[in-house]
Amino acid sequence: MLKTRIIPCLDVKNGRTVKGRNFEGLVDAGDPVKQAEFYAENGADEICFLDITASNENRSIIFDVVENTAKKCMVPLTVWGGIRSVSDVKKLLNCGADKVSVNSFAVGNSKIISEIANSIWSQSLVVAIDVKKVHGRYEVFVNGGRDATWIDAISWAEKVEKEGAGEILLTSMEKDGTKSGYDLGILKDISSKVKIPVIASGWVGELEHILEGTKHWADAILAASIFHFNEFSISEVKEFLRKNGVPVRIEK
Repeated sequence: MLKTRIIPCLDVKNGRTVKGRNFEGLVDAGDPVKQAEFYAENGADEICFLDITASNENRSIIFDVVENTAKKCMVPLTVWGGIRSVSDVKKLLNCGADKVSVNSFAVGNSKIISEIANSIWSQSLVVAIDVKKVHGRYEVFVNGGRDATWIDAISWAEKVEKEGAGEILLTSMEKDGTKSGYDLGILKDISSKVKIPVIASGWVGELEHILEGTKHWADAILAASIFHFNEFSISEVKEFLRKNGVPVRIEK
């Protein structure tokens, strides 16, 4: 049985980790390189960087963060935010990223998924999907959850798998940063429709929330605030899951 991965997410803006609620009210949460190094030493299975600046003029900042982190951390690094071309992907991989994630740009240009997948290993390509429930139906939203696309979330998940995505990173925008638990309905629906791993993103306030996510077929758990503000350690999360029958990797 595959082990459930625990992935701290570092939202990076202008070279600093930030955190807010529903992508607003951002507060400084530390140096991303030092935080990544700390998480790697304390049991993180992977580390995700979300480049929320994601503009061409500031793109060099995330390259520097990734390169400096790769020199100090021996766990896989995923970079998400502002990726628009195979060239972006290759440069990030050359800087030390192990995986890349595309989101908003891919919604309007789904061929970029297959282009990237054909240029690297599919396992190195994550497609992030941000969803909101509208009139009883889950729809895909883009640009940090601000803009509706009217695309059905489950249909989009099936399409990105067909285009060559190796994993899906799923976020409910209504839940992000609220610490109220996962939206288990859409997590289960998408996980049951695709064969590739699904990472449950955000929404965590209690250890029970993480356990619920794994029971609703999440292959990995991505979280931010609970780690950044020392509410729970990665070892506490893993030990809780282990005691509840969830296979996790624990360093001896």
